[in-house]
Amino acid sequence: MFKLKEAFLYEQLDHHIVRCHVCHHLCLIQNNERGLCGVRENINGKLYALNYGKTISCGIDPIEKKPIYHYLSHTLAYSIATVGCNFNCRWCQNWQISQSPKTNKKILGNYISPKDHIQRALIESCSSIAYTYSEPTIFLEYAYDVMNLAHKNGLKNIWVSNGYMSNETLSLILPLVDAMNVDFKGFDEAKHIKYCGGSSKVVKDNLKTIYQYGVHLEITTLVVPGFNDDLEELEKIADFIINDLSLEVPWHITRFYPAWKMTDVLPTDVNLLYDAKSMGHKKGIKHIHIGNV
Repeated sequence: MFKLKEAFLYEQLDHHIVRCHVCHHLCLIQNNERGLCGVRENINGKLYALNYGKTISCGIDPIEKKPIYHYLSHTLAYSIATVGCNFNCRWCQNWQISQSPKTNKKILGNYISPKDHIQRALIESCSSIAYTYSEPTIFLEYAYDVMNLAHKNGLKNIWVSNGYMSNETLSLILPLVDAMNVDFKGFDEAKHIKYCGGSSKVVKDNLKTIYQYGVHLEITTLVVPGFNDDLEELEKIADFIINDLSLEVPWHITRFYPAWKMTDVLPTDVNLLYDAKSMGHKKGIKHIHIGNV
């Protein structure tokens, strides 16, 4: 049965104001207002996750679709999501679910309990639960409950994330996450803030923390015209992987297709993707995969 879920990570301030600590935006939220993600609301001085249990999408995918290529290969991942996101990337492929609560205030989705998700995954012979399609950080409480049950039932947990979670959220999830694909969208700080709504430095710091913890990590870079579609920018990402992570971390370089606020932009030049792959291999990155072509 659905009921409002009080958020895990927030602090109460004066005059019924709260500060959310789920992601690095650290939203200061007035009474009866919501955070940037559109799914966390201050109700009389308490912060609630309005999307708890409200599954907007669930499905069964090959784990390679996440994309995770070097962990539990050729197995199925039971994938779930709620509405909402803490970024507003102009090219979002899933903007109908990631951005909807910011505009219409509706928390769409059908209530599915964590236990029901686990039962469905086991019935369908899945090896893992993937928290994907939107941003799992903003359905932390829901994901956390599912993740605990997943491990108790022999299922692995896969996060597909923009990497903008807070240190407190990382402390909660890292003991439960087995593999993660993080979108490393761009190296340039000003462009990252302009196009995505968040700092690239935060993502870099979190990537280092995730890798050092020992979670299986893969990185995806969507090459977007006008944002990061030059070899110099992509080389900076490659250098970060090499110098701050490992030559063993797989890098997925994927092609942009027109979507949401960028429907008038042509798809990425495929030749650039292969040039970037060649560049990365020459630098020593062992696993580079081209996607969306």
